[in-house]
Amino acid sequence: MRLNTKDLIGGGMLLSLALIGLWLNQDHNLGSARRMGPGYMPMLTFWLLGGLGAFVVIAGLFNGPDPLDRWTKLEVLAVPFGIVAAFVVYPIAAAAGFSGWYPLGFALLAGCLAVSVAPGWRPIGLVHAGMAVFGLMLEQFGLMVSLAATIAVAALAEPTHRVKGVIGMIIFLCVLCWWVFIRELDIRVPLWPVFLGP
Repeated sequence: MRLNTKDLIGGGMLLSLALIGLWLNQDHNLGSARRMGPGYMPMLTFWLLGGLGAFVVIAGLFNGPDPLDRWTKLEVLAVPFGIVAAFVVYPIAAAAGFSGWYPLGFALLAGCLAVSVAPGWRPIGLVHAGMAVFGLMLEQFGLMVSLAATIAVAALAEPTHRVKGVIGMIIFLCVLCWWVFIRELDIRVPLWPVFLGP
């Protein structure tokens, strides 16, 4: 066996998240594939995440050695800095009049952007910042603009990305999400910004 430490830890984290998600999802009604309940898609997502985690762990048993890199001071300090940024932004967003999940969304966005200052944390920080952007924008800006913004933010995680590839991904995912969620599943989310009218 040639152990790959990075894959073993990464796969273990994916498996842990999948198990926690499946456990938390037990209270939701699953429904069926034709009439999905609120717990159906999370259940599928967590099973896929668990399968991916198992695959990564099994691959990590044979494709090593690949030891963990030593963290720089910036990478060590980026995590507490991100946590502090999130805790500072949350009450500011709440005091600014944002209600519901918006203060949490702004806090998560600030935390992810703060963490992504360190090069080692940049990919995971910017991908999660993109998800926070999607949650913050969906209600007001609609599915298409939110999806484009999410992909644009997440694309910054890869310094060698090509603009054509990002534009192609935006077009592909906008069409796919429209087809799956709007046309086939008839999910009621705004497609375009609400301030543009119907």
